[in-house]
Amino acid sequence: MMEAVLSNADHPEYGVATIPLPIPRNQYDHCVALLEALEIGDASEADCRLDSLDSAWPVLNQLVCTKVNLDELDYLAKRLDSFTVGEFSQFQAMVEKLHLTSMKDLINLTFCCQQATVITDFTNLKEVGRDHYMNIHGGCASMKELEQLDGVETAVLLIEDNEGTITRYGVVYDNGMQLSQLYDGKHLPCYHYEADMTAVGISSRQEPENSKNVTWVYLPASKGQIERAMQRSGIADPKDICLFISDSSFPEEVDVALDFQCDNIHELNELALAVEKFSIHDRKKLGAAVSMAKPENASQIRRLAENMDLFEFAPGAHTPEEYGKYMIQRSGHFEYDPNLDEFYDYERYGLQHMDYQSGVFTDRGYIAYVGTVDLEELMAEDPMDQCQREQGVQMGGMT
Repeated sequence: MMEAVLSNADHPEYGVATIPLPIPRNQYDHCVALLEALEIGDASEADCRLDSLDSAWPVLNQLVCTKVNLDELDYLAKRLDSFTVGEFSQFQAMVEKLHLTSMKDLINLTFCCQQATVITDFTNLKEVGRDHYMNIHGGCASMKELEQLDGVETAVLLIEDNEGTITRYGVVYDNGMQLSQLYDGKHLPCYHYEADMTAVGISSRQEPENSKNVTWVYLPASKGQIERAMQRSGIADPKDICLFISDSSFPEEVDVALDFQCDNIHELNELALAVEKFSIHDRKKLGAAVSMAKPENASQIRRLAENMDLFEFAPGAHTPEEYGKYMIQRSGHFEYDPNLDEFYDYERYGLQHMDYQSGVFTDRGYIAYVGTVDLEELMAEDPMDQCQREQGVQMGGMT
């Protein structure tokens, strides 16, 4: 974790704002508000003077007294927060070797510094050789390869055949590394720092198809995060927004229903908020409900998610017999005695129970809607109004 003190270089009398890095999602809007009070914090421009930076990364001290962009600084902090001890040395040594000073270059270096080899201890050449072998092979090697590797010889060849650069963080060998260009200075690359439901790419409808000019937002997000993502994409009119979904944690049925596209990011965000806390069981249940109800947009799926208690679900049940067995053995309605198993007519019970339900078999199991309003009406009307209308629902014991 880091802590940055930011100010307005043109108006130091306004005071300072202390920002935790990476910024916790539930504090993002508050941090933006602190900067807005100082008349800084633009979504795209580097207008925040970095007065001080409390971090474990000495090489970043060069940023002090320069102007930075909040989201770039936050993104860099997220990238570095995931680094190992080895990457800690690789990043800092390569920053010093390449004399990198711009935020764009620092961010890009986080995607390629792992190719470099940094020697901090010349007394253990076997370990140096092993690390170097891993570095030049993308961090991947089989146990057999490593067992057969002569680490000392590998290290000696590295030292004798290459010119290392002495830095404060060790002697660094770049191994032919070329600085990544993933970040163009405006569109931060997709990076999942913490668990989220989905990454959503935002671009203008004016952009050509398959354009790489995409700004990523990770749902669920705060209102401020969504608004700033739109600003970074240069979108002023919500009608000009083009969205596509990537790396979804929604049930597959939800992704299919959305067709990996959605024209309203706020509706999609509300859906992510509704599903975020779901257990694995509840996500399977939602998937089955979507298969049954066939919603057409994120808003309808959200209403299903918010009313999961109006559905009975028997996971893994694909026949009346399996459904009857689930009801008798696992639903909690009965005191099941395995010694009497041969006397249970599971199929008959399953069929009888299905006769008075509006249920279907899905790939995930049997699901039935037990609400009192029509299913289409449930998806169409406001959830608060619907809750007031639902009276005396018989739940049947399954969740």
